Amino acid sequence: MASSSLQRCLRHTLVLPLTNCTQVRHCCTVPRRAMKIVHGVECATGTGTKPLSRHVLKQHTHSFSDLSARHKEDSDSLSRSDVSHRSQLIQMKDAGALNESPTSLDLNAASGLYALEEVSDEEAISITLPPPIPALSTSLRDYVDNSEMLGKLVQLGVNLWKLDQRRNVGSMLLRLDFNTDVAPRLFFLKEIGVDDSRLGYIITCNPFILTETVENLQTRVNYLKSKKFTAEAVASMVSRAPYLLNFSVKRLDNRLGFYQQQLSLNASNTRSIVARLPRLLCGSLEPVKENLKVCEIELGFKANEIQHMVLAVPKLLTANKRKLTQIFDFLHNTMKVPHHLITKFPQVLNSKFLRIRERHLFLQYLGKAQYDPAQPNYVSLDRLVSLSDETFCTHVALATWEDFGLFQKTL
Repeated sequence: MASSSLQRCLRHTLVLPLTNCTQVRHCCTVPRRAMKIVHGVECATGTGTKPLSRHVLKQHTHSFSDLSARHKEDSDSLSRSDVSHRSQLIQMKDAGALNESPTSLDLNAASGLYALEEVSDEEAISITLPPPIPALSTSLRDYVDNSEMLGKLVQLGVNLWKLDQRRNVGSMLLRLDFNTDVAPRLFFLKEIGVDDSRLGYIITCNPFILTETVENLQTRVNYLKSKKFTAEAVASMVSRAPYLLNFSVKRLDNRLGFYQQQLSLNASNTRSIVARLPRLLCGSLEPVKENLKVCEIELGFKANEIQHMVLAVPKLLTANKRKLTQIFDFLHNTMKVPHHLITKFPQVLNSKFLRIRERHLFLQYLGKAQYDPAQPNYVSLDRLVSLSDETFCTHVALATWEDFGLFQKTL
């Protein structure tokens, strides 16, 4: 009887928690004996030991019986609470997953790929590898497929083939990150009012704006606004002159002061010509100085006449010197147009020389080349150069467009 109770207790201690096992050790203190395993149960061999008395054995038997009954209740509650956990362990053991390390389980579940998996010959042939990134290339085209930044720049409308023609620009772009370097500048341009359609043009013309800090860009915009340029004017100026925000506040201030002093303009007129031609703040001042001297010395215009012409057509400040003198010579010496009429219609100096020459010769052929407002059949310089060929023939020359075309062939 004692032997059967001991076997039941030992079986239960295999699944008892640590606290229950401790209780067993305290309840039953048995002298050390030689033990052997019989059907998975430790049993005393009895060699070299003294058998227990009936009284002691009876006490141990009752203790083991109480522990067995108490453990039965605990095991029932334990089985109900841990049945799901045990079922999961059994499933994992059946699948052989318990023999694997936790790290290997996580890797296999995350990747889902097997490096040593065999593939058929057909599958091996169909596998395509991306082309390698060239270590050295003369074109950004070779990096577009592998560069997220270049791909997004193309979507914005940036012409990479134009940037390829500029020295060191390609290597500079490849070192940039779109999220940290490009996106903040694009957001800044949008915040000041630049249209989305102009972003690609700005970066194509001035990729170095991507290397300017947002703080510097904001400082230059604030300076222009302090000079009473409106927000719309600033956005338009940046869109048409991409290099504008690359120049320091000191340089911008010097340029505005130069035009105001050279042309004897007030602040409002200075803002007017700069807002209409913002590249005046970006380009060199030498061509401007040369054109002003040509108008005054070679062409013979007075200071107030030059001021009036520049306010009407700011492009005269950056016009080609040869073209400017050629048109003036034809107007003044061939067509006999005086200075004050040219000053009144300065757009004629910004027109094409071939158009002026052909139309004047056609009117001269018809006997209608009259440019004096005091004479009948007066033809203004504005109508001479601004109208289309059809309108010019119908309303000015009073001829057909076919007649004008035949006359052009004789020139």
